[in-house]
Amino acid sequence: MEQSCDDSEPPAAPTYWLTRFVLLRAVGLIYGVAFLVAIRQLLPLIGSKGLTPVGPYLKRIAAALGSERAGFWRLPSLFWANHSDTALMVVAWTGFGLSCVVVAGFANAPVMAVLWALYLSIVHVGQEWYGYGWEIQLTETGFLCIFLCPLLDMRPFPRAAPPLPIIVLFRWLVFRIMLGAGLIKIRGDKVWRDGTALFYHFETQPIPNPLSRWFHFLPRPALKMGVWFNHLAELGAPWFVFWPRTARHIAGVVIVLFQGNIILSGNLSFLNWLTIIPALACFDDGFWARVLPGPLVRRAEAAAGRAEISRPMQVTGWIVAGLIGFLSYRPVRNLISPGQIMNTSFDPFDLVNTYGAFGSVGKERYNVVFEGTSDDDSTDRAHWQPYIYKGLPVALDRRPPQVAPYQLRLDWQMWFAAMYSPNRYPWTVHLIWKLLHNDAGALGLFAGNPFPDGPPRYIRAVLYEYRFAPPGNAEGRYWERERLGLWLPAFSVDDPRLLDFLESEGWIE
Repeated sequence: MEQSCDDSEPPAAPTYWLTRFVLLRAVGLIYGVAFLVAIRQLLPLIGSKGLTPVGPYLKRIAAALGSERAGFWRLPSLFWANHSDTALMVVAWTGFGLSCVVVAGFANAPVMAVLWALYLSIVHVGQEWYGYGWEIQLTETGFLCIFLCPLLDMRPFPRAAPPLPIIVLFRWLVFRIMLGAGLIKIRGDKVWRDGTALFYHFETQPIPNPLSRWFHFLPRPALKMGVWFNHLAELGAPWFVFWPRTARHIAGVVIVLFQGNIILSGNLSFLNWLTIIPALACFDDGFWARVLPGPLVRRAEAAAGRAEISRPMQVTGWIVAGLIGFLSYRPVRNLISPGQIMNTSFDPFDLVNTYGAFGSVGKERYNVVFEGTSDDDSTDRAHWQPYIYKGLPVALDRRPPQVAPYQLRLDWQMWFAAMYSPNRYPWTVHLIWKLLHNDAGALGLFAGNPFPDGPPRYIRAVLYEYRFAPPGNAEGRYWERERLGLWLPAFSVDDPRLLDFLESEGWIE
């Protein structure tokens, strides 16, 4: 009697050696950009002579909570121990150096933990300059990366396999990021519901890039299709990141393509680059083997062939999964709440957060331009010269630059400030004081100094409405604008109003 048998073997379980390799390199790159921004901008923003110095800020936090210890547990940061300018730069440069090590291919748990602690320290003292959703998104992503690595082995392909629970937690992260962004749009503004949001978004977004005007003038049907693709990527694709392989890969591709389209159309700091990272956890080594160089794929295969089981990594992975699951209660409750909020942390270490972007879309673009004059006259008859931002529009014939993934933090805050009164942004008066003294730090936040031979006699801030000029216009302009009025009146260095305000805020004595 013949024995029948099936010689076919069940499909091998997916492996994630290449996934880990790509994830860690990508996170190292984003950390590198973030710390480079800190190196160049921390001192003029929050240094001892910055626009909003960190020292008085920590004192206010400690006074409000009762002690520095309570302040630390509310906003954990190394800068509670030392917040000197030297300390700020040591943290920033150390973070940048370690980021380069990770990008080069070498990472382990302590290295990733130090990067996480250093950046968390900056975020928690960065005040409104660091009040963006991608800051806590980077700390959450960086925290997961700690447990993707072995404890000591720094090789690109160590002996221990990536813990599957951590890979799943990356998918949980991208699920919350995408779904939170989709829900806040649907709930927040009818232009997302009627498909007209992109009629305005490319023109009114914080910092347009060289392609933003081209996107803005696309045919209206194409812009409406863009909105529907947005809903597909944010409200549909996230549900498939936990599905079997094919559906998960399709969801990952949709999310990556969507984020790539946003990268092409604007300067949203490193937000979209960072959001791509957890989406990469949708792909296993079988996918990466088709897109990465052969030598790299063979190294991953060799590593998988000699892999050893690391029980400490496995146990730690499940413990972290349990912790994240426990801390996910409030973010999930927020997601399903009709009063959903976005970009909020629910724990002191920013481990599990809620995200969202552009819950409402402005239909007009306002911009505050600082202007100075050396004339004795402070009226409109004087010869006023503008301070040119590095990213925000000022000159009408200047094409928007490509900035992202780098972030111009002054420009971002001035985009918000233009939609409100100066009372909400008192540091803008401090900025005027610094410009009246040709302060090198403050001037470094702008593209240049219109008064290189000596500070101006007066500084004011003027509110304009900007619009994209149609392509091919005879004047060769990228922008059109209309003056709306003074946002801050003209101040001189000895103006009593200016001096009294700065003294009340503790910025001068």
